[in-house]
Amino acid sequence: MEFLLSLFLGTPIWMWVGFITLVIALLAFDLGVLHKGEGEIGVGESLKLSGLYIALGTAFGAFVWVQMGATAATEYMTAFVVEKSLALDNIFVIALIFSFFAIPRAYQHRVLFWGILGVIVLRAIMIGLGATLVAQYGWVLYLFAGFLILTGIKMLVMGEKETDLAANPLLKLIRRRFRVTDKLHGNAFVVRQPDPKTGKLVPYLTPLLLALILIEVADIIFAVDSVPAVFAISTDPFIVYTSNIFAILGLRALFFALAAILHRFAYLKQALAILLVFIGSKIFVADAFGWAKFPASWSLSITFAILAGGILWSLWKTRGTDTKVKAL
Repeated sequence: MEFLLSLFLGTPIWMWVGFITLVIALLAFDLGVLHKGEGEIGVGESLKLSGLYIALGTAFGAFVWVQMGATAATEYMTAFVVEKSLALDNIFVIALIFSFFAIPRAYQHRVLFWGILGVIVLRAIMIGLGATLVAQYGWVLYLFAGFLILTGIKMLVMGEKETDLAANPLLKLIRRRFRVTDKLHGNAFVVRQPDPKTGKLVPYLTPLLLALILIEVADIIFAVDSVPAVFAISTDPFIVYTSNIFAILGLRALFFALAAILHRFAYLKQALAILLVFIGSKIFVADAFGWAKFPASWSLSITFAILAGGILWSLWKTRGTDTKVKAL
């Protein structure tokens, strides 16, 4: 019992163990009960599951309030909202990847599930490195803040280039170094087929595995923005990691719920750009006013206002467009 009460990264070990146990239970319930067999995930089911994950993430914020105080809970909720919003940008890329490889909806859940498992590990590594740097070198936060401001300004001024997956260097490298099938083979990531030269059975990668690899790489790229953004909100590793994971856990369900109406969020990227600029500027604003930290309640309120403005403006400008849900 004394071991569980001892601190790890400033938080009691029992809280880390409880959180990890909850995540494992959710993943096991999702894969082993809700989606044990193959089959498409409908929009209604996706909305319910997404709502469940949002409710659990919010409930965990209440747990943080009880255990760590109101300020920590506000920082957690701000980080959770920011991560959830940045994850929406990830959905655009995931939809593009699935479309490029022509992955049917029946197999998309499998790719996203294993993709999220990889993300959980990768985010833990990145957040651990970030927490170590911030703890040893406080000025790193200013680098994070400056990077977020520049990234946000770049998104606003230059916009984003269209992604050409056919010219992706990683995809070209994989196709050169490994045997890759042209067609899907059910939900298999790797299959054994005869070698054209020797006739022996050899392993081939399927488009399903290529999609999974590109999704993992895309998350690493997005994490370059999202991880510094959360550290600019809170330097507590527990808050940073738990808010990240709860936002990511619902990403799969959110994808199936929103994939068919992504065009209705035409101005969300601009709102996210403004949000990155705001998050990055908080550290400099706090220094300018001599504050120890930018008020957490202000941060949460302004974050909600920016995102709500972007979503409402998008819905208004795209009103009248065809919103009929179609299978990808």
